[in-house]
Amino acid sequence: MTARLALADTGEAADLSAFLLRLLRFDRAAAVRLQAVGPGDGDGVLAVFGRLPLGGSGVLAIRTVRLGGLDEPVDLTVSAGQLLDGVDAEAGTVVLPAPVTGPAWAGLLPPRTGWRPVGAPPAAEVYPELMAGVQEFRERSEAVPAHHQSRAALDALADEIWSRPVTVLPELPLRALHAAYVIGFLKPGAPLTVHRAGGWLRLSAPAGSVAVRTVAAPGAGLGLSPVR
Repeated sequence: MTARLALADTGEAADLSAFLLRLLRFDRAAAVRLQAVGPGDGDGVLAVFGRLPLGGSGVLAIRTVRLGGLDEPVDLTVSAGQLLDGVDAEAGTVVLPAPVTGPAWAGLLPPRTGWRPVGAPPAAEVYPELMAGVQEFRERSEAVPAHHQSRAALDALADEIWSRPVTVLPELPLRALHAAYVIGFLKPGAPLTVHRAGGWLRLSAPAGSVAVRTVAAPGAGLGLSPVR
């Protein structure tokens, strides 16, 4: 039986579609991990986890969607493209596609609890630093001779830039800001908070969160990421 979730309103459907579209810009075959829970009063929240390949490491982007009702918890990995096809913006619903064999990262998600505050970097201070990194990556990657522009070379360049600590909060790697920017969460003036739980750091903005591991994680990705 096909599962259909009712979203809280049509705005939630539009936000979910925008998030999935951005994920698919990086990987047309992207998968997402879905977890839906409810407080028991008929409503609930759907958390959608997607991986952004930025350099040799990956960053998890997390978008939560308010539900208009939830009969039972949901926990599965599906195709991002098929999930996008199942979003009905007018009806405010989403059809959950058949599960797929999940990639390695889908089995290693950030914890739900145990987060402690680390800081609240002002967007006005970190945004210029982020844009400087974007510009540096663009200029240096374009300067690499065409016959040397391999995935490994671009990954190495990306890792060099995005692994740098953020000046106002050295515990946070620039990679987290970059991920939040390309997925549409980080915007000028948006309030930001950073929390830690074990080996994870989470950067949160009103539109969503990104999580990075501060210890080695499985998987690799592309160094060259689309930036508008």
